[in-house]
Amino acid sequence: MSYCLNPHCPKPENPNHVNFCVTCGSKLLLKERYRAIKPIGQGGFGKTFLAVDEDKPSKPRCVIKQFYPQSQGTNTLAKAVELFNQEAVQLDELGKHPQIPELLAYFTQEARQYLVQEFIDGQNLAQELAHRGAFSEIEIWQLLNDLLSVLQFCHARHVIHRDIKPENIILRQSDRKLVLVDFGAAKSATGAALNKTGTSIGSPEYVAPEQMRGRAIFASDIYSLGATCINLLTVRSPFDSYDTNNDTWVWQQYLQTPVSNELSRILNKMLESIPIRRYQTVDEVLKDFNQQPKVAAMSAIPPKPIPQAPPNSPPNFVSKSPSQLERELEEMKTQFMGNSKPQPNKTQPPNPTSQPTSKSKIDEELEELKAKYLGKNNTPNQ
Repeated sequence: MSYCLNPHCPKPENPNHVNFCVTCGSKLLLKERYRAIKPIGQGGFGKTFLAVDEDKPSKPRCVIKQFYPQSQGTNTLAKAVELFNQEAVQLDELGKHPQIPELLAYFTQEARQYLVQEFIDGQNLAQELAHRGAFSEIEIWQLLNDLLSVLQFCHARHVIHRDIKPENIILRQSDRKLVLVDFGAAKSATGAALNKTGTSIGSPEYVAPEQMRGRAIFASDIYSLGATCINLLTVRSPFDSYDTNNDTWVWQQYLQTPVSNELSRILNKMLESIPIRRYQTVDEVLKDFNQQPKVAAMSAIPPKPIPQAPPNSPPNFVSKSPSQLERELEEMKTQFMGNSKPQPNKTQPPNPTSQPTSKSKIDEELEELKAKYLGKNNTPNQ
C-alpha cells in the first residue's frame, strides 16, 4: 500500500506503485524515493509513517516524520518549528552511534517539512513490559550497561535527550541491543543554553524536577533513565512509586522480587530529586556501576530474554548448550590441573612422573558441575 501524506486527504490509502494519490492527486513519493506505507504515530507537532526507500534495490524500510503541528498559536508554532529543525540537527550528529537512528534526509516538499530516518525493527520497552511483565534485576543491569554508554556519547556532544522513557527505547530485533530514539525534545547543552530557562519538555512521569522548571541538565537524563528502570522493575508508573507526603521513593516495596542493595543504591542516587545529590555525569554512574562485583558477569550476557537458571548458578553458565558447557568445563579442568600444586595422596605412593594427585578430586567436582548445570540435557548431540 502507498499512503498519501496530504493531511487533508479523505482517503489516503492507495495501491502499490502508483505515484499520485488516486483521491487527491498529491505526490506519493518524497524526493522521488521515499514511499509512505502506513501511519505509525502522531503527536502534537506531527505524524510518523513507516516507509520504504525505493531508490535502493533492497527497498529498505525507513521512518518518515512529517511536521504538522496541531496548534496554530504563534508561540507554540515557533517552538514546534525549532524542535523539528533541532531534531534533524541532533540526528545528523548523533546518528553515527550504532544505537541511535541515522538521519537519512531532511527537506521541505509541498510546503511541509519532512525528516527521514533509519527504521529500528523491534519493540519499545513499554511494549516489552506489557508483553512479558516485570524486568529482572539482571536485565536492569544489562539495560544500564547498554544505555549509559549511549548517554555518555550524547552528553559528550553537548546534547541532553530530555525524553528518556520506555517508549523511546527500542529493543532491536537483529542484535538485541537497546536503541535510543526520538530526539525531538533534545536540547543543546552549551554554556549559554544551560544558563537559560527553556520550555518544560518531556513525559512528566520520567522528568526530573529541575527539567519540569525548564532547567534541564545532563543529570536530568540520568534521573529519567533511573525512573525508566523502576517502571520496568515494578510495572508501575514512577508517580505511583513516590511517596509525596514523605518526599521519598518507595519503589522497592512494589517489587515482585527484591533486588540487590547495590542496584537499589545506584538507582536511588540516579533518582535524587535535588540535582546536586544526584550523579552529575554518566561517568560517575559508570564508576559505581563497574565497581559492583556482579556487574561484570551480568553484563556479559547478551540483552535478550533470559531463561531461569538453577539456584546459585553462575550467570555465565545460563543458557549455554551442553556441548558448550562441556568444552568450558574441560578448559577449567586444564587450567586447574596446570596451576594446581600436587596434593599428597594417602592411598598411593608419590610418583614424580604421574599426573598431579588432585586430579580425581577435580574430576569429581567437574562431574558434579556437569550434573548440576546440564541436568537432564546432559546427553550427546544427535
